[in-house]
Amino acid sequence: MSDVRHVLVLPDRDAAEEAAEALGERFGIAEEPELVRDALAGEDDAEDAQWLVVLRDEEQRLDPAELDAFAGEWDGWREEP
Repeated sequence: MSDVRHVLVLPDRDAAEEAAEALGERFGIAEEPELVRDALAGEDDAEDAQWLVVLRDEEQRLDPAELDAFAGEWDGWREEP
């Protein structure tokens, strides 16, 4: 098995938490995605942070285009590896 990961970039923590919860419902993901705060360069204020939702897809069953559209529902995007 390969270690395929998808990273969704979202504008804030609320969006990341909502998206992480919805991933299971929409795509049947059993494993809890990892939420990571990604502060913008030189910014210490939490308001200026993006949040990453990292999910593993070892079986490569998730469609990158569908994940990108899904992240777009929260004004986000899927980061290319």
